Amino acid sequence: MKLSDRLLTLKSFALLVLLSFSAPGEANVFETIFMPGKLINGHEQFELECDNCHESFDQSKQRNRCLACHDHENIAKDIDEGTGFHGLMENSKNIECKTCHSDHMGRDADIVQLTHSTFNHDLTDYPLEGKHQTAACANCHEPSQNFREAPNQCIDCHKDDDKHEGELGEQCDDCHKETGWQETKFDHDDTDFPLLDKHAEVNCSSCHADEQYEDIPTECASCHLLNDAHGGHFGNECEKCHSEKDWDESKFDHNKDTEFDLKGSHKKTSCNSCHVDPLFDESPGESCIDCHRSDDSHQGKNGNECNECHTENRWQKSSFDHDKDTDFKLKGSHEPLECHSCHKGSLEDELPSDCISCHKGDDVHKGQQGDSCNRCHDEKSFSGVIRFDHDLTHFPLIGQHAVTSCEECHLEQTFKDTALACTSCHKDDDVHKETLGGRCEQCHTPNDWGIWQFDHDTQTDFKLTGKHQEQTCEACHLKPVNDQDDIDQASDCFSCHRSDDIHFGGFGRFCERCHTTESFDDTSNLSQ
Repeated sequence: MKLSDRLLTLKSFALLVLLSFSAPGEANVFETIFMPGKLINGHEQFELECDNCHESFDQSKQRNRCLACHDHENIAKDIDEGTGFHGLMENSKNIECKTCHSDHMGRDADIVQLTHSTFNHDLTDYPLEGKHQTAACANCHEPSQNFREAPNQCIDCHKDDDKHEGELGEQCDDCHKETGWQETKFDHDDTDFPLLDKHAEVNCSSCHADEQYEDIPTECASCHLLNDAHGGHFGNECEKCHSEKDWDESKFDHNKDTEFDLKGSHKKTSCNSCHVDPLFDESPGESCIDCHRSDDSHQGKNGNECNECHTENRWQKSSFDHDKDTDFKLKGSHEPLECHSCHKGSLEDELPSDCISCHKGDDVHKGQQGDSCNRCHDEKSFSGVIRFDHDLTHFPLIGQHAVTSCEECHLEQTFKDTALACTSCHKDDDVHKETLGGRCEQCHTPNDWGIWQFDHDTQTDFKLTGKHQEQTCEACHLKPVNDQDDIDQASDCFSCHRSDDIHFGGFGRFCERCHTTESFDDTSNLSQ
């Protein structure tokens, strides 16, 4: 017999001897020698009982053993019925569990590999739509429950938001949409009281007090008795003169039925504006001052013949031309103002013409922007188009900041008090939970949180090679870091992999002398 054949026979014999020393149900010596690493904490009790999860020399049965575990019966059911996250996966019935959930990676290894911030909820039985897309995970998923146990009916989460207090049942989606509670698809025209004209603009609670939706009266007076300018003198059949378009729109013709023709603004005036006594039998005088003495901004200084300057169309329209007769032209919002808005005393008193003289009380910036209001604002509106270029500040607006409303960052109008650091606005958006510090701009751009450009190899002293390239930031960065402090992270193997050291410190802390970052089983550095 050749020497090579003899050696092969000896090796086979030695293997059989090793296998024979193991008792049934326990890991044999051969399996222990070739075990790729320690199991996770949850599987630690099975570490010496390999056949709980493995069939010797048969990997095809390992998947069935995973799914038969008491914690995974529901997952097996999902896969069988094609429901849930695992059941909806492509070719889910043929995928091995270890493809995503490898074990033997150490006690503290994360074999679930679920990243909340990037998880695609469309891969579940409950795709997120409308407002649900911006809801935090914890709003629906209780920490003590599995994700699959989250409720999926509106009332399960929104019972406290039900303003109807259960009076309309629990099928919220019959009327409401996921885009917002206020947006409804309920059509009041399907009831015995179609909403026409002004009624279509009224809030539900205006008629349905205390969420009462049955036995609501439909007569005008039942809701509008307090609005009856006639004091009940004309009865309760309001629809004889009025319509749902507007109370002021009436079939009564004041020009034909009285001696006072309604012209200009008088046409738009409600009856009780002039007829204070609801009986209408007694009318006020026909002179302007009889009704408008309290509106006389001149306080009687210009006499009682209002019609010499003013017309019935509007008080502000008069024969007096402020643009021609003064040095201050009335533009924008100044144009419709009444005289006494600016002229508090006599009309002959000289008034200053700079903005701050009249609008100091309106200065929401509290003097931070100086007194020259017209640098940013015009006469049309303080809140209208503002001539301000944010790019001339220390914080140019780019990316998403360019389309963000001012109020998102400037909670107050004292703009100079606004902090510039990312975390001052986005601290609650920090999915890293401060483990990567507060200098968000080192990785992220203003275009989108999901767009980041951090290069660990060039921007740190620790290049990511081998298995390190597959790790999430949170796998190594565990401790919070102060906003502006540099991240002081240990870079030696032993600092992170102490629990993976099967030598129990016998070979020191310099793992890289033997192992590579590709795998702990790769000891090619030993031969170099």
